[in-house]
Amino acid sequence: MIEIEQSGALNTVQDLGRFNYRHMGVSVSGAMDPLALRAGNLLLGNDENAAAIEVQLFPFRVRFLQEGSIAVTGADCRATLDGTPLPPWWGCSVRAGQVLELRYPRSGARGYLCVSGGIDVPLVLGSRSTALRGGFGGVEGRPLQRGDRLTLGENRGPALPQSGIGIEPPDSALHAFFPSNSAGEIQLRAIPSGEYPLFAADAARFWQQSWQVSNQSNRTGYRLSGDPIFPSETVEMRSYGLIPGIVQVPPGGEPIIQLSDANTAGGYPKIAGVIEQDLWRLGQVLPGQSIQLIRSDVHEAIAIEQEVTRWLSRLRVSCQPLRKALTV
Repeated sequence: MIEIEQSGALNTVQDLGRFNYRHMGVSVSGAMDPLALRAGNLLLGNDENAAAIEVQLFPFRVRFLQEGSIAVTGADCRATLDGTPLPPWWGCSVRAGQVLELRYPRSGARGYLCVSGGIDVPLVLGSRSTALRGGFGGVEGRPLQRGDRLTLGENRGPALPQSGIGIEPPDSALHAFFPSNSAGEIQLRAIPSGEYPLFAADAARFWQQSWQVSNQSNRTGYRLSGDPIFPSETVEMRSYGLIPGIVQVPPGGEPIIQLSDANTAGGYPKIAGVIEQDLWRLGQVLPGQSIQLIRSDVHEAIAIEQEVTRWLSRLRVSCQPLRKALTV
């Protein structure tokens, strides 16, 4: 069991998400950076979908009420355990009574605290993820708050060494496949979508300019500020299904990228869809930072997915000898 000693208003329990219920108006939810969640769980010997704590408001502090192992992944949150600094993307054993603190990140937007056995909150529609707008999942459908005590699931794997062990982050291990431009802005690949031809006059500016992530951004979607783009004609559209990654253009001309808590339906013209394997990078972008959208296609999207799968497979294989050695 762990006890929350300090938390912000939007820190929640998340797993990989709640699928197959969008036709009922239920959003996917789940971690904004699923690679960080999966990597932390692999290091601990958990199921990759085990629930963890997503931290996006700092400082965050938790006390461990039993011994076990943890992995801190995602943003470099300047983590400390009983005041001793931990490297980013790090796993180690913890003792009852120890306190972990995550502080405002040096880089990135969201940190993940994975624990051996996972966070054991009730399954709702097949997931432990918190759906804040729906008010269900996680801990009573709300953000974590001081005094919350979270039960941990059963973990049959051995404890990690007290000295700790690290993971090479995906933006380093896969840097050749996740580019940035000369200004250091993250480049996100996107495939032209249904109403793309309507934006023919402004299509070049959509790809060429830098877009700043607006302060009016959250887990539902990131609004992009920049030189507005508009369709060449006004069309009346029926609502259609939405998934994370869809880029809609409302009447004001500033695109919105749907994310983990994406609406299940909408009617704004859709100009593009960010490829799924680039969404974790967007989840680590802070409001005020800028990105660039790069035109892509399905062949590149499949190639990137294969590279990410290989990275996870290498991580999975490399963790197996460690767990066997610790068991002996």
